[in-house]
Amino acid sequence: METDGTVLLNTYNVIDLLSLEDCMSAVEGAFKLYGEGKALPPKVLGIHTDNGGFHIKAGVLNLNRNYFVVKINSNFPGNRKTYNLPLIQGVVAVYDAENGKLLALLDSIAITIIRTGAATGVAAKYLAKANSKTAAVIGCGNQGRISLRAIIQTRQLEKVFVFDTDKDQATRFAKEMREQMKIPVTAVDDFRIAVQQCDICVTCTTSTKSFLGSADVVPGTFIAAVGADSEHKQELCPELLVSSKLVTDLTEQCATIGELHHALEANLLTIDSVHAELGEVIAGKKQGRACDDETIIFDSTGTALQDVAAAAIVYEKAIANHIGIKLNFSEVKANSNSETIKKNQKDIKTLQWWFPFK
Repeated sequence: METDGTVLLNTYNVIDLLSLEDCMSAVEGAFKLYGEGKALPPKVLGIHTDNGGFHIKAGVLNLNRNYFVVKINSNFPGNRKTYNLPLIQGVVAVYDAENGKLLALLDSIAITIIRTGAATGVAAKYLAKANSKTAAVIGCGNQGRISLRAIIQTRQLEKVFVFDTDKDQATRFAKEMREQMKIPVTAVDDFRIAVQQCDICVTCTTSTKSFLGSADVVPGTFIAAVGADSEHKQELCPELLVSSKLVTDLTEQCATIGELHHALEANLLTIDSVHAELGEVIAGKKQGRACDDETIIFDSTGTALQDVAAAAIVYEKAIANHIGIKLNFSEVKANSNSETIKKNQKDIKTLQWWFPFK
């Protein structure tokens, strides 16, 4: 049962409440709603600083109820080494879109990682070869882990190659995932050799310069390009997009901050070159894979619709299981400082003049 006030949930709450399987189902449903024209286009705003940047993503979906969700994320690639902080930090605010009530505030780290991996898995379901057996993961962070776990939900992988510029991290990743998935996972020194042996390739790095080109990819490969979520980030050579079937998560957004953005800037593609948005494929409006020899790229910039779908699950499970801390922003509590009490009471009277509330 829903309670008064706003529910506060930390990363560990989110991890406990949001399974990858549930998130994949919800994300697939969100893409389908958008592909059917039953959801408003989500919005994004980005601001850059010297060492990183911030982005705000907002969207509305009518699920079990009508939700508006906005996520404010920071992205600072050097955080781990310089400050021992996560690369991504932020907050997700969940609102009732019928009356504007602030329902919940969630830490954004787990939401972002899980919903992005879920989209990769859903895209693989519709765009990778049905008999895909091998995969390469370039970028051995948390996003690489969740992406691999998501793909294994839709394809029976038998072998995985992983690469990272940090060789120790790649080795640790391979050992961990090998133990979890019970299949061979091998760290390699040359990602190009690995990609040429694979049916599926996931790029999930913080690169600002393209590194994967047409010569590195064999016909029939499905590529989930996850890293480019701002206009300065890039993983794929634009020529690779030209020679492949391109599917976006949201074409307008990809044209601004995704791999598509770089191909447009190089005048190698136009918006009309995009084959489809993933939602259109899921909804059956556009064909996904037509044959095994097609190379298909999923330009995954991460949409607010994914955030809405994931946050709704977390919020509803938290309410049902009485998890989280409740905070009422409009509630004034007395404290031991009498002067502060008087000031609070005066401020509340002023607020009530401007904004009458219970």
